[in-house]
Amino acid sequence: MDRPQLSSKEIITLFDRYVIGNYRRFPVALVRGEGVYVWDAEGNRYLDLFPGWGCNLLGHCPPRVVDTVREQLGRLIHVPNTWYMELQGLWAQALSERSFGGQAFFCNSGTEANEAAIKLVRLYSPKGRYKIITFEGGFHGRTMGSLSATAQPKYHEGLGPLLPGFVYCPFGDLDAVARAIDSETAAIMVEPIQGEGGVVIPPDGFLAGLRELADRHNLLLVFDEVQTGCGRTGHWFGYQYFGVTPDIMTLAKSLCGGLAGGAMLAKPEVAASLRPGMHASTFGGNPIAAAAGLATIEMIEKENLLERAKHISAIFAQRLGELKNTCPIIREVRIVGLMIGIELTLEGAPVVDACLRRGLLINCTHNTVIRLLPAMIMTDDQVHEGCDILADVLGAYAAGR
Repeated sequence: MDRPQLSSKEIITLFDRYVIGNYRRFPVALVRGEGVYVWDAEGNRYLDLFPGWGCNLLGHCPPRVVDTVREQLGRLIHVPNTWYMELQGLWAQALSERSFGGQAFFCNSGTEANEAAIKLVRLYSPKGRYKIITFEGGFHGRTMGSLSATAQPKYHEGLGPLLPGFVYCPFGDLDAVARAIDSETAAIMVEPIQGEGGVVIPPDGFLAGLRELADRHNLLLVFDEVQTGCGRTGHWFGYQYFGVTPDIMTLAKSLCGGLAGGAMLAKPEVAASLRPGMHASTFGGNPIAAAAGLATIEMIEKENLLERAKHISAIFAQRLGELKNTCPIIREVRIVGLMIGIELTLEGAPVVDACLRRGLLINCTHNTVIRLLPAMIMTDDQVHEGCDILADVLGAYAAGR
């Protein structure tokens, strides 16, 4: 469509009139992305250390994904899941072979994947067992089932009554989980690393302890890997980083290289309970998403990006560790692969705004945690560029400037 480019101000005015205001948006309209950079309508460039809220692990518009999707668009865009599609089968195979040998259900987002997992838990479990233990500080999505699984009261305001059957425990407290298990418990659902909760890393032995409790009580163990999956930790999946295998795993975010896509993988004996007619997703596993998902896996492997992620992580760890030693407002730095949390002693929103003015995009979660989910394609120089800006901004904030 041939039309003139609107300014950021004009785009914001358009939104104010026609788009529901359910998001807090920065006063910038982004119009183009390439690699680790994005540009606004005025041509200003930004280094993006939080690309796509974690969806763009391969950076913006990764060429291999773009070329594959362009080709697929001219061949087949969408057919319903009442037909077989080669690409969807190959995508399921690729995910299964890189994980625990499970079978896949495809959808469009993380919250949909978690809804599917919640349904599968109830379908698989014996009659009368329906409760799922989840964890304080966790986040599983915005639809009503996954929202009910999210043990953060701020997300529940005005939306009750929630779906019954969720029991909340403190993250990292195995004794509390053991006490919460009763004859109606069906599963334990957990993020291997809490992302929205502030990049909270579980204490040693916690995930292994959940596996042991699940096995002892014949419960399912569900890992929400919407953020930790697809290479984010330097392994294909977060469970591999910790050496603890779940029965069900949910994926989204970076699964399709920036396009919308979600998946649930389950061990075959568990997956069999999701029978025809019990669950569906109109666009789930569509040819475009499947092509993008396969191209994402191919790009990660052919460009050795899992090792690249570990290398980038080590640079961030060194730079941010040094910064912590000199910046008094940094309470803690938490890093696993390319999940990075910088917990401050002060509110983090002013840091986000100051970085934006300096051409750096970051995120703040839980009020005081600066969260970075950088792309695994960053060069060393780009990592240092981002760390230099962040160090300047945090130094000025600490000095009260």
